[in-house]
Amino acid sequence: MRAEAESLNEQITASVSLLRRHLDWDAAVRRLEELNARAEDPTLWNDAAEAGRVMRERGRLAEQIEGVRRLERDVADALGLIELAEAEGDDATADAAVADLERLAEEAKRREIESLLSGEADANDCYVEVNAGAGGTEAQDWAEMLLRMYVRWAEKRGYKVTVTERSDGEQAGVKSATIQVSGPNAYGWLKTESGVHRLVRISPFDAAARRQTSFASVYVYPVIDDRIEIEINPADLKTDTFRASGAGGQHVNKTESGVRFTHIPTGIVVASTQDRSQHRNRAIAMEMLRARLYELELRKREAISDAVEAGKTDIGWGHQIRSYVLQPYQMVKDLRTSVEKGNPDAVLDGELDEFMAAALAQRVGATRSDASAAAR
Repeated sequence: MRAEAESLNEQITASVSLLRRHLDWDAAVRRLEELNARAEDPTLWNDAAEAGRVMRERGRLAEQIEGVRRLERDVADALGLIELAEAEGDDATADAAVADLERLAEEAKRREIESLLSGEADANDCYVEVNAGAGGTEAQDWAEMLLRMYVRWAEKRGYKVTVTERSDGEQAGVKSATIQVSGPNAYGWLKTESGVHRLVRISPFDAAARRQTSFASVYVYPVIDDRIEIEINPADLKTDTFRASGAGGQHVNKTESGVRFTHIPTGIVVASTQDRSQHRNRAIAMEMLRARLYELELRKREAISDAVEAGKTDIGWGHQIRSYVLQPYQMVKDLRTSVEKGNPDAVLDGELDEFMAAALAQRVGATRSDASAAAR
């Protein structure tokens, strides 16, 4: 018991040390004090955009600093409890405290990986767009399974999910759907999910119970704020309005409230059916288009700075990133990092951190073994 506790404590201490070094601890604490003072200045709110920037930076830094401090407090409490329990011969309490240390070790490793999220937009909220591949109902059902997987992942992290656009399939599933995920580092984590996802299973829609392979694409791009200027020439836009699709009855819009923009120079298409107001959907779709164009610029910069890495992360139907096999055996394998899990049900219920951590570590040049250790 004592040896296990000491080993876990050493793991957590190493992670916390790296977190403090990454944050530049003393400078981070001073910066938070400055931001707290600015937040208390009533004149700050004369400029809403600047106030928003200050409050976001303050919230992000406060969460990071308090996260480290809380880890240190909780570890000290757990170690003290183990010492007391062993002195009193209370094995149940000691076991519970060791379990707490195991949980804290996992959190410390997650935060250690999260500290790698230093990209320009990594801290932002993001949009997750899922599109069914060829194959009709099979692919559309798979697209909805992927959509649910990301919603479950976000919910487990306490993130907010808003459905921005959804186009249902004729029999089941979705042809396409876009959600907005709001929470700390949402884009930094989810950006590694962009690509093509492949499913192999016995078809629930085939009376002969044959094995089917289905594909769906996932595209992730960051939400951007007003500080980032993206110029869009109205002459470059094709605008369509349409009735939002639904399950029928009262859920089908009777007016053309849905808005779709096609950006002619890039071929980017975005749509919003989130609101009953066409005016509001137009504004939401424009925000999405600005975000897509910004993400495109980020990828161009990445290609210039690192052509090899850009080749790895190119988005397209020929760039499959992960396979989900339900038949004849059960396995999920990431083709970029070789991370495998033998429980597809858990993965499809949102257990994605190990895949994301490995892909993130690979992006910043860490070894595969380091990524697997950090995700555990």
